[in-house]
Amino acid sequence: MTHDRTDTDRVRIRLEPLAVEIDVPRGSTLVAGLAAHGVEFPCGGMGECGGCGVRVLSGSLPVTEADTAAFTPGQLAAGWRLACQAHAESPLVLECAQWRMEILSDGAAVRAGCPILTESAPADAVRVGTLIAGRSGLGIAIDLGTTTIAAQLVDLASGSVLAVETLLNPQAVFGSDVMSRIRAVLEGEDLATPIRAALGQLVARLAAGRESQIAEVLLVGNTVMHHLFSGLSVEPLAHVPFQSPHLGEQRFTPADLAWDLPPACSIRFARCIGGFVGADILAGIVAAGIANGAALCALVDLGTNGEIAIGNRHGVVCASTAAGPAFEAGAIRMGMRAVTGAVAYLTLDHGALRATVIGDVAPRGICGSGVVDAVAAGLRTGAILANGRVAGSAKLFPVAAPVVLYQADIRELQLAKGAIAAGFRLLLKRLGVSARSLQSIHLAGAFGNYVQIESAIEIGLIEAPHALVHAAGNTALRGAKMLLLADHEPQLPPIEHVSLAADPAFQDEFANCMAFPEQLTP
Repeated sequence: MTHDRTDTDRVRIRLEPLAVEIDVPRGSTLVAGLAAHGVEFPCGGMGECGGCGVRVLSGSLPVTEADTAAFTPGQLAAGWRLACQAHAESPLVLECAQWRMEILSDGAAVRAGCPILTESAPADAVRVGTLIAGRSGLGIAIDLGTTTIAAQLVDLASGSVLAVETLLNPQAVFGSDVMSRIRAVLEGEDLATPIRAALGQLVARLAAGRESQIAEVLLVGNTVMHHLFSGLSVEPLAHVPFQSPHLGEQRFTPADLAWDLPPACSIRFARCIGGFVGADILAGIVAAGIANGAALCALVDLGTNGEIAIGNRHGVVCASTAAGPAFEAGAIRMGMRAVTGAVAYLTLDHGALRATVIGDVAPRGICGSGVVDAVAAGLRTGAILANGRVAGSAKLFPVAAPVVLYQADIRELQLAKGAIAAGFRLLLKRLGVSARSLQSIHLAGAFGNYVQIESAIEIGLIEAPHALVHAAGNTALRGAKMLLLADHEPQLPPIEHVSLAADPAFQDEFANCMAFPEQLTP
């Protein structure tokens, strides 16, 4: 008798409150399956941050050592576990903590049904004016990224997330970076219509059967995404000093966008801060609470267009730098998105590389976090030199057969990490402080969510003590949700936009940051 492998080798998991069912390989971790439906793993699945909490509603997950450190005995008894440490051995129904949010009204917290929030206030509880409890209807928060788009359907009365949708930005056919998109528009291409149509379809999927209840849609994104979606001229962003006169909030009706939503639904694209520092960083500043206290904190959004903000309640300085697509493996020969088959993490075990592949399948490519791990491991063993060259006569660095890094791949990573590190150095110099003066550094964006912080430090991407650096997840989407629930935009301190392209010191600093740090080889 033959066995049905679909029944015996895969496990069905239901995610609540999304009412979504997924099948994962039996015995695999929950990371890949849950990440595809909007669950974030802020410490990259290392079991250190407690941010990927799930509650077992049906089925069983053993308590791990990391669970014991992350949850109280009462929470463990209630079924809370860390998704990144759990393995799917039998069917499960899970409730995810990240789909719940505190609602504040008149300074008092109204709990939204998540036991994990009872120990301490979550990041979502930073001050953003008054969050309106008891509003009727539904809202949609959208993070419009250069590469990927993420959106959440939110209950405006409770703050709960009712559905999550993601998709790739269809504008990618015109280039992976914002300058390519700008060039395409200036050459006569229409980039507004495809993104409006794609988001209209995304909104329709989120709102399916509940269209009449959608009261508001709020979008955030970088300045180029803001302009392209809104139909604004990007010509000012094509040359130094990269400043646009149209940075303000843009408002639309459903009819303007041909979206199937009630006529009274308000659609807003939040305001931008500067030339290439957009509404996504405004949302990130809100989500990370950078402007709340006296201590200096930093937000670094590691994406195709890398943005950096440093400050406190007295003021914030921010800048953007063109990191390119290497962090998302877009410029890597065997690069791929963080999906099944991608080498996501690498560790050294007695000098041998050990790969973690998403989906627990044979490797077929490598995503951005894997590239950083690979180069960090190569530097540690001496197989990759500080100047970025592969040691010896080889022109490639074996990762996990058949996946390899080529010399050009390492060069792409150098360019990306050099741009981020140079921008960070210049903003610190502008403030007259060092990285050790910061209380915390929040790594935002999909790549920042998954990269191993130790590896990022070892390649010189982040030049700061490990204890200061924390993965913050999708701060743009979280901040968009917070702004959606607020009765008005928060009062922020002065935010100064620094144009790195116009700074004569940038090219010298960039050149200084190209090399990898010298390593003490074993």
